[in-house]
Amino acid sequence: MIDRRTLFGATAAVGSFIGAAFSGRKAKAATDYNYNNGTPKGDVELRGSKGRLERLPTLDVESIHDFVTGFRTFHGKFNRLANDRIERLLEEKGMDPKGQYGVEEVLELVKDDALVQTSGRTWISNQQLTWKNLQDHFHANADKYIAEMEEADNAGPGTLELNPDMEIPKYTQHEIHIQPGGYVGDEFAGHIYHYGTNSFYVGAIGDNEQDQIHIGVSERMPLPEDGKVKRILVMGCGTGQLTTAMAERFPDAEVWGVDVGGPMVRYAHMRARDLGVDVNFSQRLAEDTKFPDGHFDIVTSYIIHHELTQDASRAVIAEAYRVTRPGGYFYPIDFRSGGDKGRAYGQYRRWWDHRWNTEVWSREYHTLDFEGEIEKAGFTMNKETRAVLPGFGARHSVKES
Repeated sequence: MIDRRTLFGATAAVGSFIGAAFSGRKAKAATDYNYNNGTPKGDVELRGSKGRLERLPTLDVESIHDFVTGFRTFHGKFNRLANDRIERLLEEKGMDPKGQYGVEEVLELVKDDALVQTSGRTWISNQQLTWKNLQDHFHANADKYIAEMEEADNAGPGTLELNPDMEIPKYTQHEIHIQPGGYVGDEFAGHIYHYGTNSFYVGAIGDNEQDQIHIGVSERMPLPEDGKVKRILVMGCGTGQLTTAMAERFPDAEVWGVDVGGPMVRYAHMRARDLGVDVNFSQRLAEDTKFPDGHFDIVTSYIIHHELTQDASRAVIAEAYRVTRPGGYFYPIDFRSGGDKGRAYGQYRRWWDHRWNTEVWSREYHTLDFEGEIEKAGFTMNKETRAVLPGFGARHSVKES
């Protein structure tokens, strides 16, 4: 097992371990797709699947995961209590409880309040338990899971490209969401992230065990004005849920997902293969995708920009403009941004997420005029389109012909 303190210094070595032999290879043709009683050869499903989701492999692991997921749902009520408490604190000081405040002002207000501070502490403890439960299992059973990935690496449908010698930017080398090893430093980052974020969704915007959120996003994606969709790119694709959903919606299109995390795209490819979806994954930077100019009809991303520095966000937007064809569009999905003031509880949670949940660049993102940067790159913002993920920003950005 890798020592977490040395994970990021050993990124290249980890990358080499997980895929040097397959770097740059094409997957086998779809005709070689080898099913065994309905599942691909080498697929590990110790307790079967519930629809698209493979069940966690033991009752012990599943029970703990169910507990942390249920507690996260309960914590939504705790958050509402904390919000009400902050509003009362504002009223007691003669301030507008619905007003707009800067983060430092809010932190001074809540620093000694037990209820507000407890809401943060219990949330982070639940987060830590979520990751520990998953990481402990996958590392304790590493051989079987590595063998499963090796079986899938150069099997189709779809392709996988790993680039273990690529330089991993420092801005990505953080344990985002306090996930041990982050997205680049643990060979099971994809496994851990997928099950862990299923828990996040339940406590935030709804169940996602069957990829409902990502499928809904893909279904709401607009068509280019000319209706032509031959190639699609998802930047920062993570475990490939949106990428796979886009490939399912557009089965005749060539669909690519790129991510800096080799373990993430490796898991994404394995899962898409298990689902029988023809989609391509590559370990590449969103700001340097290596694709030709004007190559894609649709370019999108899913909640990555708040994980980037402002400079990296600008570079990714510029790359999106370069690889989008005239008449195509860029639709990055992320939180609304553009100011340093807001409702008091939201400001507290944003700071708390940044400080304790390792959202290192989140505060930079939230002060960025994201739509303005997209327009500076050359896109024209379509103001009439609704957000494809309700509650998030609507950024339907067209590259004029």
